[in-house]
Amino acid sequence: MKLIEPILSWHAELTAIRRDLHAHPELSYEEFRTSDVVAAKLTEWGIEVHRGMGGTGVVGVIRGKGNGTRAVGLRADMDALPMQEVNTFAHASTIPGKMHGCGHDGHTTMLLGAARYLAESRDFDGIVYVIFQPAEEGGAGAKRMVDDGLFDTFPMDAVFGMHNWPGMPVGQFGLTDGPIMASANEFKITLTGKGSHAGMPHLGVDPVMAVVQLAQSMQTIVTRNRNPVDAAVLSITQIHTGSADNVVPNDAVMRGTVRTFTLETLDLIERRMREISEHTAAAMGCTVDFQFDRNYPPTINHPKEAAFSAGVLRDIVGSQNVNAAVDPTMGAEDFAFMLLSKPGSYIWLGAGLGEHRDAGHGMGPCMLHNGSYDFNDEVLPLGATYWVELARKWLAQPA
Repeated sequence: MKLIEPILSWHAELTAIRRDLHAHPELSYEEFRTSDVVAAKLTEWGIEVHRGMGGTGVVGVIRGKGNGTRAVGLRADMDALPMQEVNTFAHASTIPGKMHGCGHDGHTTMLLGAARYLAESRDFDGIVYVIFQPAEEGGAGAKRMVDDGLFDTFPMDAVFGMHNWPGMPVGQFGLTDGPIMASANEFKITLTGKGSHAGMPHLGVDPVMAVVQLAQSMQTIVTRNRNPVDAAVLSITQIHTGSADNVVPNDAVMRGTVRTFTLETLDLIERRMREISEHTAAAMGCTVDFQFDRNYPPTINHPKEAAFSAGVLRDIVGSQNVNAAVDPTMGAEDFAFMLLSKPGSYIWLGAGLGEHRDAGHGMGPCMLHNGSYDFNDEVLPLGATYWVELARKWLAQPA
């Protein structure tokens, strides 16, 4: 493993920064303290700082020694989750109901470490933009930064992202050409009938039976309408109806999520869901209100940039530790919005099997969005090294 020596010597300092951020988690668009910490560190290291894009976003501009105009963007997310931490170590969350349960504290710290080294060395020709993004956890902070003019104000040739991945050994990386994470979409379907006495259902229109039939029919979309080799998940997660045993209610509500790796499959599923909802409601004598919200598109790596990232990683940890054809996940990531606007790639950094945590923390290797999760500080120098080598080698390419 080829780590950059100055970054390795900063390991304790980086760990302290990461644990401070962990102890003070902030939710989407509330990352005021976090962005203050980021901006202060960048300023301390002589980096040009821009604030306010995407609300609480921070962008640092690091210019190399040459006169090159090529530019590359490196992105980290800053927000925490609205969940209760169950850890009792010294750097556990100090704010009830808020927790860094996904490692964004570590992502921010690794990019800070890379920014410091790049600013001190400036041994590259071009510009590196370090992007600290708010609101990844459901707030679409990446989209808001793009809408606020991220790529107009800071023109870059490509943009790259990274996420820690528990369950993958430390020192290993995963990525793939094409989709690596799925789209995330939510639906709410309200069936309205006519309430009646449970002993006289013929005098009403029963939305309960309609929603039961609709729930069964929805599963035929994935099993009969979708191409079997194109992965998709349609999950009904809530059905709410009724309030008394002897009353047929007026309405029933069904909610859930849809996840796909392609927009074409998403279009198909949304269209068939709407058709089946309308026809089922009509057949059962109900009316229907169909709502379908597209939250995050699929995260799709660009071929050239994915291959480039894989090459950089092989130089750092060896080809045996880089899986360049990793199986994608049905989880979602709003870095997808940046990849819709610019070429780039998104990789997974092995965070270990939970060996950095006390025994008995639950859920195997301390998985993401788990109340006992904690970022593995061992990988801080490795992640920062990747960012530095990626930026330097990207900018060293012929225009």
